[in-house]
Amino acid sequence: MADAGKKTLFEKIIDKELPAQFVYEDELCVVIKDINPAAPVHLLVIPRKRIEMLSDSKPEDQALLGHLMLVAGKVARDAGYGDAFRLVVNNGAAASQSVFHIHLHVIAGRPLSWPPG
Repeated sequence: MADAGKKTLFEKIIDKELPAQFVYEDELCVVIKDINPAAPVHLLVIPRKRIEMLSDSKPEDQALLGHLMLVAGKVARDAGYGDAFRLVVNNGAAASQSVFHIHLHVIAGRPLSWPPG
């Protein structure tokens, strides 16, 4: 888990203290290319507001979480994969969450099997 007083990797990227390939940003979130892509299209939708894990979200985060889903659909469409993409949210270290700042993975551009992982 992240230290509450220390910036996460994503907060440093959002604040432009670390480089990243931005593909979208608005007042609520940013979208960057994943540096270790699992598919030809692998984008991260990151809220500007720090929420460590999905299970930490509160009722007042409902609109923000919905916004992230809409942005995920937009960037998938913009990348040419609006009809076939996967969204992944890892919640906790045992689920492979490595940065404790909620984010959605938008994965597309190759056949995706089921079940994942």
